[in-house]
Amino acid sequence: MIAAVLAAAALMAGGCGGGGDDNGGAADTPPPPARPEDFPKARGKTIQQLSRQYGSGGPVLAASVSQLELGRNRFGFGLFDRSRNQVTDVPVALYVAPARGGPATGPFVARWESLKVAPQFQSRTVANDPDAARSVYAADVKFDKPGDYQILGLARFDDRLVAATPAEPVVRVARRSAVPDVGDTAPRIHTPTKASVGGDLKKIDTRDPPDDMHDVDFANVLGKQPVVLVFATPLLCQSRVCGPVVDIADQVRAKRGKEADFIHMEIYTDNQVEKGFRSQVLSWHLPTEPWLFTIDRNGIIRARIEGAFSVAELNKAIDAAVKR
Repeated sequence: MIAAVLAAAALMAGGCGGGGDDNGGAADTPPPPARPEDFPKARGKTIQQLSRQYGSGGPVLAASVSQLELGRNRFGFGLFDRSRNQVTDVPVALYVAPARGGPATGPFVARWESLKVAPQFQSRTVANDPDAARSVYAADVKFDKPGDYQILGLARFDDRLVAATPAEPVVRVARRSAVPDVGDTAPRIHTPTKASVGGDLKKIDTRDPPDDMHDVDFANVLGKQPVVLVFATPLLCQSRVCGPVVDIADQVRAKRGKEADFIHMEIYTDNQVEKGFRSQVLSWHLPTEPWLFTIDRNGIIRARIEGAFSVAELNKAIDAAVKR
């Protein structure tokens, strides 16, 4: 599964500047909403039969998630054309089937999520990165059994349906991931703060400029008040979505900072990839980045998102933690 995520990261790095628009305008414009009635029901067909029916040569589907479990999952992904440019302006639905063969289930329609923030919250890290992600597709996909699964996307270009071939042919679904999930007690970790580094935020934040989410130590507020915990490394992110999601968190913090403590936790020791993950990342068993967790005042995780998320998704995740 890590290989699949790295493949997605390579595609993201190669084309997230946005669908033929050098200024990213295409990626800021929502596509028509995907509706179940606009996509065929699987009706017992296999992934191979659906793929043959709707042709080859369509976009590549790159998953941005590595942790899939039994039940309903938020499946984030990007679409890319053969020139590695991101495709953002078409409705999409997903179909899944056991890798060993059998009928597919679907369609699971995808929603389009913008990663855009107000100008005052966009970091120089993102502004100066032409490959920074600008949007993401997400579908709620249900898996009934653990094991390996095939994924196929169908993208609607006007009145024509085209198969979107996955970058990795198989995704793995576990009975339960090692990553803490909704309903779990959040692992207690100490997170570095502005005070602990003597005000030198560059030691604990690769964003330019550093954000304002380093005021409190997670261990000191866990179980006392709601927390928004973002594991991300804006400068060193392989998938090029960490910068945008930290900007999103910073924007939402400006409005909702009194409802919860916002903490940004970097990924790599001393902000150097070759030194490996920081101890906090290892304690939470995170194999990739970025990750979002919202935790209620009792220390229970109420929302978990791997990969890119929008302002709307972050607000929903915060609601799950603060309204209990």
